[in-house]
Amino acid sequence: MQRPLGAQLSHMLKDRGVRTIFGIPGVHNVEMYRGIEEAGITHVLARHEQGAAFMADGYARATGTPGVCYLITGPGFVNAMTALGQAYSDSVPVLALASCLDETAATRGQLHQMRDQVGAGQTVCDWSEEARSADAAFALVDRALGEFASARPRPKAIHVPIGLLSEDAAPHSAGPAELSPPKPDQDLMRQVVDAILAADKPLFVFGGGAVGGAEAIDDVLRQTGAAAFTTYAGRGVVGAEYPLFLGSFLARPDSEAVIAESDLVIAVGTELSETDLWRRDLGQTGRMIRVDIDPEMLCNLGSEDLGILGSAEAFLQALSVAIPARVDDRAPAWDADFVSQKRKAWRAQVQSERPGIVEVTEALRAVMPPEAMIYSDMTQFAYGAKEVWDMPRAGHWHHPCGFGTLGYALPAAIGGAVARPNLPTVALLGDYGLQYTLPELGTAVELGLSLPILVWDNGKLGEIEDSMVRSQIAPNAVVARNPDFLALARAYGARAEEPGSLEALQQTLAEAFAAPVPTLIRMTSAML
Repeated sequence: MQRPLGAQLSHMLKDRGVRTIFGIPGVHNVEMYRGIEEAGITHVLARHEQGAAFMADGYARATGTPGVCYLITGPGFVNAMTALGQAYSDSVPVLALASCLDETAATRGQLHQMRDQVGAGQTVCDWSEEARSADAAFALVDRALGEFASARPRPKAIHVPIGLLSEDAAPHSAGPAELSPPKPDQDLMRQVVDAILAADKPLFVFGGGAVGGAEAIDDVLRQTGAAAFTTYAGRGVVGAEYPLFLGSFLARPDSEAVIAESDLVIAVGTELSETDLWRRDLGQTGRMIRVDIDPEMLCNLGSEDLGILGSAEAFLQALSVAIPARVDDRAPAWDADFVSQKRKAWRAQVQSERPGIVEVTEALRAVMPPEAMIYSDMTQFAYGAKEVWDMPRAGHWHHPCGFGTLGYALPAAIGGAVARPNLPTVALLGDYGLQYTLPELGTAVELGLSLPILVWDNGKLGEIEDSMVRSQIAPNAVVARNPDFLALARAYGARAEEPGSLEALQQTLAEAFAAPVPTLIRMTSAML
């Protein structure tokens, strides 16, 4: 049946598997809201467009399926750009559908007018396109969903003119053929197996792209006798009990010397970026094999190195079959005692650099349900915890790594909690970052989410203060007057607690998971 295009888009998204949309309605995108309920889609009302896009990001990370947000023209889209930039940096499939003005070249002074909305989207998205017909809008939606399924997942923005949204349109066509990521070439896989079997001390580095292949990783490590690091995003893909697991300590300066001992490094699903290493190079001296779904990541290898274009999941599954077909489990050349001592030394470094954080981390980890999904913010507490907290499951800790924005954790955790009803979800953030998106607490209360919001409150921008001191700059503009976070939380209808000890913190966390509304938990050094 004919419907306004705005309504048809909601029906199309439902047919393509979308169950939840995050957003804020406005006069320019009201036609997009005409068909939401009719299509049977749940809409989550955010308090700010940035929050809506962060919620879509958190939903996508929790489910592995696209997160969708509806935005208004101009400032609504611009408000969401920070979150879209974060999704681009961290390879998250977020689809932003925004209204736009019908024309801007000959008219000035229109509501929400900006010079180039589509071009603005191109700065933070994989692509940003305007649909000038109903067929174009449908085609762009299918293009976005197809690329999410078959290539590196990054945000896409589709802009639809206001007039077009209200015009009657025929229904969308049947869905296109299902797409999947490329699989590694078989001849190259044989070369990989040959290289691993010829190596004395192979070393794997697993990134966030390896999460889908986590089930095969334990077998691959045991079969190859390899040691392993994970990036922060890759935590949980290697069991903490594996004796040659070096943890997520890649950013420790002397990890470079450990990596140099390997004669073959296999980097799977990782950019090996600045925010993974905090130095220019990984430090390998031998050959490298890189496996990635993004060809750009394979373009800077040396002449003796090997690049494998394909999904990490397919690569790891193939490797777990190919290795035992050629050889039984190998005795490792790596020294398990050496690995254990390095991990202890690195943990002690974190403890020395960030007093109190390791102790609080250990208390939380001891009572955290294994199925809990954690969303953290840019805060000193998360920086320390990411190094020493071994996750029991892959893909259960999400952090705004590359773009590195404040304000991510609370709205992203809301999106994650919506995606996983009746499963534990946690937001972990600092006192300053909380104030970026604090109003989204209202959304969490409206939804009745049993969401613990752990706030590390040191009353300052502690990481920036430390950076200034290291640079021999007198600390400046790093202390701000904080509000009464407990009173604010209660004003929104949430619970609020300030435990006075680590034991009380553990009890408070357990109670928060059972509460009918979110619980803001203020953590300070007084607990120690």
